Amino acid sequence: MDNPTTPPPAIPDTRPTPPIRRAARHWGVRVAVAFSLLVIALFLLYPPVSFDGKTWSVGRAVCHQLPSHSFTVNGQQLPLCARCTGIYLGAVMGLAGFFVLGRQRSVQWSPTPVLATLVGFIVILGVDGVNAFLHDLPNVLALYEPQNWLRLITGTFHGLAMIAILMPVVNETLWHPAVANTEPVIKNFRELAGFMLGGAGIIALVLWRPPFLLYPLTFFSSFGVVLMLTLINAVFAAMILRREGSARTGNDIVPTLLLGLALAILIIWGMNAFRDAIGALVGVPV
Repeated sequence: MDNPTTPPPAIPDTRPTPPIRRAARHWGVRVAVAFSLLVIALFLLYPPVSFDGKTWSVGRAVCHQLPSHSFTVNGQQLPLCARCTGIYLGAVMGLAGFFVLGRQRSVQWSPTPVLATLVGFIVILGVDGVNAFLHDLPNVLALYEPQNWLRLITGTFHGLAMIAILMPVVNETLWHPAVANTEPVIKNFRELAGFMLGGAGIIALVLWRPPFLLYPLTFFSSFGVVLMLTLINAVFAAMILRREGSARTGNDIVPTLLLGLALAILIIWGMNAFRDAIGALVGVPV
């Protein structure tokens, strides 16, 4: 006999969305797309319009750009410091690897041992960052002398860890379960070793620094900044547009990604404006 205290099973709401609500969502998406395109156009047209100016502006939003902590290529400083160069190149490399493996829609984190290794990369960067901070303080003994090549190495694998942890969150927010990939984003240590080999290649190229790599390194490191900010903001954009877990095709995620990109640009502008304000307040460029 049924237990009288057991609540009846919930009946799913299969009622169609009212036409007025559908129309409101439709127009909301149109407004968001128009707003996003306007912000993107302003970003491209608003000074500085040069390649160097744009990449330095993007880098300035997330990086101190200290010459002593940065690499130069062909006599020109890269727009991101050694650590940030590694972080964002590592993230771009990781995302490219997910596409090669067909995991660009993966909603599963890596198995626990692999995930723990990725978290270890993040911890190692934190240790190196704290050591560098202590080294810059007067009368404080650091563990070791900070080096740009070490900043680059720890940054590159940190960037790989960031994208591997972030992508399942983004994908679960964007994609419908029917089209999402349920494989782990990095299945095992063999695949992780392949990603680490790619990271080692990036490190070698940056340390080699032939003149012809100036613009590729400048572009892809700056692109990595925009990429990471766009992916993070795409999660919020999906919530704003009420499109969580609804995308079935690539076209379905375009409005969400456009709004995520627009929000990323606004953050870049906001961070640069904040640094300008602080610099004006203290009388020293920040």
